[in-house]
Amino acid sequence: MNKRSVTFSVNMLVHCQFGLLSDQDELAVFCGKESTDTEQVPGDDVITSVGNALSVVFRSDFSNEERYSGFEAHYSAMDVDECSDRNDEDLACDHLCHNYIGGYYCSCRYGYLLHSDNRTCKVECSDGVYTERTGVISSSDFPQPYPKSSDCLYRIQLEEGFLIALDFHDTFDIEDHPEVTCPYDYLKIQVGQRTLENLGWKLTYSAAGSECPVPMVPSFGHLEPLQPKYSFKDHVLVTCDTGYVLFKDGEVMEHHQMDCLQDGTWSSEVPPCTQKEALKSRRSLPRILTNRILH
Repeated sequence: MNKRSVTFSVNMLVHCQFGLLSDQDELAVFCGKESTDTEQVPGDDVITSVGNALSVVFRSDFSNEERYSGFEAHYSAMDVDECSDRNDEDLACDHLCHNYIGGYYCSCRYGYLLHSDNRTCKVECSDGVYTERTGVISSSDFPQPYPKSSDCLYRIQLEEGFLIALDFHDTFDIEDHPEVTCPYDYLKIQVGQRTLENLGWKLTYSAAGSECPVPMVPSFGHLEPLQPKYSFKDHVLVTCDTGYVLFKDGEVMEHHQMDCLQDGTWSSEVPPCTQKEALKSRRSLPRILTNRILH
């Protein structure tokens, strides 16, 4: 709101009795016909309020020695641009501010939702269920400042037989308090479910399954892959050197796969590698004995 004086003539006293006030804060005091060392008149100045209310106080005493014509001022409304002239702590909107005559409205960047307060932008971050054995979870916009009013739930759900290990990124920045433990923002980790509520945080998760004992490499054979430990869902392929084959349950095989099971045992024992010639001799012996008996 602004006021501009058109006509002004007030009794000239050492202490002016005309006051112009806004929200109890004095903006100006005027008296006289022209500005001097002791009096001040508005002239062509425009007085602008700091809010949507302004009070004008006029006082006159009984000692007027001549007639004074007084004052006249016109007032008009001015639109306030709520989207400008604000610091970071007093922003009208979190993301985008749109000013119009008489007010403003807020909107959010792509991927964000406008909070019920119509100014704060929040993210939808409670839909994901992580089923892979390894992955990365972080606060929204990490390592940039995370959104206000976040209420996130991240769930990691793996098959039975696995444990889950969390390894946090070196940068971990969540609002705290010098005397009270996590009264504002916090990250909570729960068994079965994990609730993840300044720069935020980032972690890497991995699965640890039940371990199976390291199998013995058969004579004249190989295990692939050969590693220091095996866990649930790992596979081992057993093969033999040239001239040897696997012999298991009366069957000859070129290779055999073993699986590490949920209970920490292998799906079968390691079959031995047998020389092919020995197997031929073993198979031909019953025929020789049969022929001798018939003859």
